[in-house]
Amino acid sequence: MEKWVIVNPAAGRGKVGRLSGAILKAARERGARAFLTEGPGHATELAQRAPEGARVVAVGGDGTVHEVLKGLAGTGKVLGVVPIGSGNDFARMVGLRGLSWPQALELALFAPEEAIDLGLVNGEPFGAFLGIGFDALVAKRALSAPPFLRGMPRYLYALFAVLKDLRLPEGRVVVDGAEVHRGEMLLLAAMNGPMYGGGIPIAPMADPRDGLLALVLARKFSRFGVALILPRLLLGRHLGHPQILALAGREVVVEFAQPVPAHADGELLPEASVYRAEVRPLGLRVVGGRAGVQKRVLSPRPAGA
Repeated sequence: MEKWVIVNPAAGRGKVGRLSGAILKAARERGARAFLTEGPGHATELAQRAPEGARVVAVGGDGTVHEVLKGLAGTGKVLGVVPIGSGNDFARMVGLRGLSWPQALELALFAPEEAIDLGLVNGEPFGAFLGIGFDALVAKRALSAPPFLRGMPRYLYALFAVLKDLRLPEGRVVVDGAEVHRGEMLLLAAMNGPMYGGGIPIAPMADPRDGLLALVLARKFSRFGVALILPRLLLGRHLGHPQILALAGREVVVEFAQPVPAHADGELLPEASVYRAEVRPLGLRVVGGRAGVQKRVLSPRPAGA
């Protein structure tokens, strides 16, 4: 099996760039072909060029993983991850957080592979999470956050910056053919893994191997309401709030009157008025440890709805 290692020097606010020489050398010493990306989209091109059946390793954060994933989804190629980014929620999902980069590289190149679910939104693949609405505005604002902020502090900085101008769109949400919401909504998160935003446990019930998307729908919230729910969100205790619905399904369709922003694995998507997200059960081969989340299947329609 050929092994390709794709290193994004811009990931981790330049941290990967500082380590890139050592990473490229280590990869090549282990028999892999190693590449340094030259700009946005290059990781996808490299992943597409890798031969069928190759093991393709993304070195960086969620954005790097997302680019590589776009280049190998739907093929027989296997995804490996060396998490050195500012978020690393995909790595958390597959049990790779807390490893040094040499340990993660060794696993990515030589450990057994396994299957996890693959997400699709409007036909485009995603790995760990999809966020629609307020979520995506926060992800966009995070791009201009101070460079010393990483992970969750970066997300929180962006969240409070966006909160000042909060305006909720009117939306309609349909899960597996059943309408579960119509009206104002703050956001919808469609999750393969439990965390986003650099470790925020928005969907603690998510299991990347159960053939379902875990869905968290935040309905009508004021600015003050968002600020109040935030501590509970950081602790994963927000799901009992009356304005939050926790659901699960194979397909979710979200419709708006006007285009609304969205992001997948932290990468901004073209704004659209309709988003159709679905899951391809066990549709992605990856190298990693078990995520350790408990399987919990929820009804597409909440009790009493």
